[in-house]
Amino acid sequence: MNPQTPLSRSLALLLSLLLLAPQLSAQGVTEIAPIPPPANSLLRPYLAPEAPPIRIANSPRLAALLRGGNLYLTAHDAIALALENNIDLEIARYSPILADWRVTRALAGGALPGVPSGAGQAASFASGQGVLGSQAAAGVSGGGGAGGGGGRSNATVSQVGPVVQTLDPTIQQATTFSHRSNPQSNVTQSLTNNLISRQRAYSGSFQQGFLTGGSVTVSYSHYFLEENSPTNLLNPSVALNVSIMVQHNLLQGFGTAVNGRNIKVAKLNRNISDIDFETQVSSTVVSVLRAYYKLVADEEDLRAKQDAANTAAEYLRETRQRVADGIAAELDITTAQSQLAAARRDLIISRTTFSQDETQLKNLISRNGVQDPALRDARIITLDKLEVPDRDNLPQIHELTSKALAGRTDLQSQTARIETSRVSAIGTKNGLLPTAQVFAITRQSGLAGVQRQAPRGDGFQTADPYFAGGVGTALGQVFRRNYPTEGAGVFFRNVFGNNQAQADYAIDQLQLRQSQLTGAKSRKQVEVDVRNAVIAIEQARARYEAARENRILAAELLEAEQKRLRLGASTPFNVLQQQRDLTVARSGEITAMVAYRNAHIVLERSLGTVLQSNGITISEAMSGRVEQPARRP
Repeated sequence: MNPQTPLSRSLALLLSLLLLAPQLSAQGVTEIAPIPPPANSLLRPYLAPEAPPIRIANSPRLAALLRGGNLYLTAHDAIALALENNIDLEIARYSPILADWRVTRALAGGALPGVPSGAGQAASFASGQGVLGSQAAAGVSGGGGAGGGGGRSNATVSQVGPVVQTLDPTIQQATTFSHRSNPQSNVTQSLTNNLISRQRAYSGSFQQGFLTGGSVTVSYSHYFLEENSPTNLLNPSVALNVSIMVQHNLLQGFGTAVNGRNIKVAKLNRNISDIDFETQVSSTVVSVLRAYYKLVADEEDLRAKQDAANTAAEYLRETRQRVADGIAAELDITTAQSQLAAARRDLIISRTTFSQDETQLKNLISRNGVQDPALRDARIITLDKLEVPDRDNLPQIHELTSKALAGRTDLQSQTARIETSRVSAIGTKNGLLPTAQVFAITRQSGLAGVQRQAPRGDGFQTADPYFAGGVGTALGQVFRRNYPTEGAGVFFRNVFGNNQAQADYAIDQLQLRQSQLTGAKSRKQVEVDVRNAVIAIEQARARYEAARENRILAAELLEAEQKRLRLGASTPFNVLQQQRDLTVARSGEITAMVAYRNAHIVLERSLGTVLQSNGITISEAMSGRVEQPARRP
């Protein structure tokens, strides 16, 4: 079976629609996809599918992790909550569904080839039918009205150029009833100065377009006419017309490549929507990991600042005791108070920073953020700690670069978009050709009515008995092909200079070349990104090792100073200074550990391995349900 025939295309579309439901169910997006109306297959296409309301409630995982006013989180739980509740991901889930419907729309083809109007049938009659039809056939018309022919009431507007035919079969039907009074300035033919006619017109058509660039139209018309003219030999009368018209593009708009480009682009965009969704998931995971480990660092920094404030308070107490014992001056109390004020200031800053970063993480892992009272008042307790391994076992740069070129979704999306531009350019290239169409039409007519006698000279005239009868008589004439009309022809149109089409195609080509160069630039930048990420890891490790050594030395100096104080060889102020140095060293080490963790996140993002490194599947991200249960505190 030819895959481009209307029958096979319709079967393929039906099969894809039947398979769409289980596919969406597997992807878990049935909760937000439009729901087909509850009707049989014949009525369903004419009823509107209803999109479910938006989901604004958080997943049960969030409540499971809340205990005693605290939200206990591991990094994996934070990611799982984001996959289930993040608003940006929920918005992104609609894109593949929208792309599916755009594919369905593209499979239907372009604008309707013919646009019959029921209003055009009012007061319609066939050529030769009645007085008005006889006047129209003779090229004259009576006063007060213009006749209409069967061929003009439902003229087909043929498409030209690379506009895609309508690929869905189309059936049209129109019925009109009219009553007319036409004043006759010349009563020679009608023998009445007021020609009154009662009319009914029925017409219909079936249209089918093809991807090759042609279409077939089968149409019929049925006119009933009753007049008050005594000269009408068939009154009332019926006139029938049945026609078949075939037209096909020969140059512009010819071929499945140009007419199927919109379908191919829609399918490419469907794949792009999946790639973009994966990119959005990766970005969200990166944001969650950064926010989570920033909060871990804030907790460590808060402990360090709390220890410094406690030491300063202890120093102030001891200073006051030394002043009371007469072994210290009053000025030492002022110095101790200043040290305590500075420590409390740093503690407040650390607390507010923790609160800000906590709010940011809450916003990432929930649909309504701090608007939820239970989440707003909850304190996040991080269960994972910052760790730096003893060594980094990184592959060679060329291996990492190859991995990035194969796994980066932004590169895949860029390549797919270049392909859509190339496919779309097929249409503008085809538009350079002149317009040439071949068409053929065959029409069968029939006429019948009630015989009447009309005065003619000295006697009377009667209609030919062959026309006596009703609809059956007229149908017999149609099927016997008693009055056939056939025609064929070629339509040609050419624009000299063709500047508009030349400019359109040149613009498309230049934009395509720009996109290709941008893609080459992005691929070239991959190695730079990988190298920079590896260098950043090396630098972060060096900073961490230096900060770690500094923290160890600061701890040893504090311990030595405390021993000297116990032996009476030092002062509380010296101990306080060493404690402050240790606090600064601890903060530096925490900052270095966060920098190291972020450098690894940047490398994973440069390689396109964020999801694999964190055990995330696209099916879980699409469904918004992570299979692994929450770790209960």
